[in-house]
Amino acid sequence: MTRLIIIRHGQTLWNLERKYQGHSDIALSDKGIKQAEAVAARLAKEKIDAVYASDLSRACKTAEYIAARHNLKVNITPELREIKFGEWEGLTYDQITARWPGMLGKLWTTPDELEIPGGESFHQLKERAYAAIQKIIKEHPGQTVAVVAHGGTIGTILCAVLDIHLNHVWSIKQDNTAVNIIEYYDGRPVITLLNCVRHLENN
Repeated sequence: MTRLIIIRHGQTLWNLERKYQGHSDIALSDKGIKQAEAVAARLAKEKIDAVYASDLSRACKTAEYIAARHNLKVNITPELREIKFGEWEGLTYDQITARWPGMLGKLWTTPDELEIPGGESFHQLKERAYAAIQKIIKEHPGQTVAVVAHGGTIGTILCAVLDIHLNHVWSIKQDNTAVNIIEYYDGRPVITLLNCVRHLENN
């Protein structure tokens, strides 16, 4: 059995300010650092053979806390980045709605049809992120691998695993430092844990 532990990064200031981040490299907030430390402590007793992360600092830094507990290095994987929000990056919901009336509603209802100005589609995100996951699985047969990525990225990966339409991507909640576990039996994926944040109960 190959086991993936997929974790969303800790909180950033832009998460707190409800700004769209995308490919913008926003650091963890103080709370995000505490969240990263908490999820690392939670996973300390797991037998983790490798750690992968998006190259954006919020994911990479979260992964570093996890990797340090296992004396591992972080394998930087740009394909695990969040969706590129293009001209929306750094803007709030209200700012986007004012400049692109009606467009943001599609993000939540029909993301599969959304064309983000200067950005990428959810199909493109799913293709690059799931290809990265498949490569990781191929390179670590029979091992347990921690993967730190982003909310949208993880959502599309889970859509791919469950073979469900991308319009359901936001039906799969991902809180900061949420832990998800996928076990592969002869290539067949089984999700055994989803959006678990019990490590944050006292934080």
